[in-house]
Amino acid sequence: MAPSASGGAGRTSPRRPARFQPGQPGRGQRGIPPGGAYTGPNPTDRGKCGSKRHVITDRHGVPLAFCVTGANRHDSVVFEELVDALPSIAGKPGRPRRWPDKLHADKAYDMDRCRDHLKRRGMTPRIARKGVERNDRLGRYRWVVERTHAWFAGMGKLRTRFERRIDIHLALLSMACCVICLRRLPEFCWPLLSSRTHPSRFLRLVRLAAHESESPGWTAGNV
Repeated sequence: MAPSASGGAGRTSPRRPARFQPGQPGRGQRGIPPGGAYTGPNPTDRGKCGSKRHVITDRHGVPLAFCVTGANRHDSVVFEELVDALPSIAGKPGRPRRWPDKLHADKAYDMDRCRDHLKRRGMTPRIARKGVERNDRLGRYRWVVERTHAWFAGMGKLRTRFERRIDIHLALLSMACCVICLRRLPEFCWPLLSSRTHPSRFLRLVRLAAHESESPGWTAGNV
């Protein structure tokens, strides 16, 4: 038999503690909460973790601004932030128009804080009052934003949130908003188009349609 090799295997790395230490990866680090970021117990679904979409649309249902919170957050928590995120209207000569004329909302926003925020920005608040107005008082306006929520729910990746990372979920919501806008665009310019329309003329018609839809689009926003 061959003689055994002299010596043993040398140490390849410094000795490390067998247990986790404070401040090292694996201990004392906060990971993504159960269900993902921006989630909370859903009071309408047996306390399961869920998210809530907040959206403002024009009177045609095109989303103008949105954000995401936990399902247990009240609707009015992000009211000011969502209103301030409304984009300016561009395309007309002169200074761009910043705010719509009025904004409709349901009874969840029946607060002096929400009304004062709209008045400071020159908007007329159309918010249903609790205990005064009927629940279906805003039916002629409320159905628009409810239909937009139905459009979101009709997209498989948004019907149920599977992404734990909020940036991925927000990216999917942004893509859904683009799809909704593209679906609404032909209604403005399709009567003017034909099979022989030149691409440059199509772009001009698109700009014209956007210009014509600016004023009515801001007349009745929905939260």
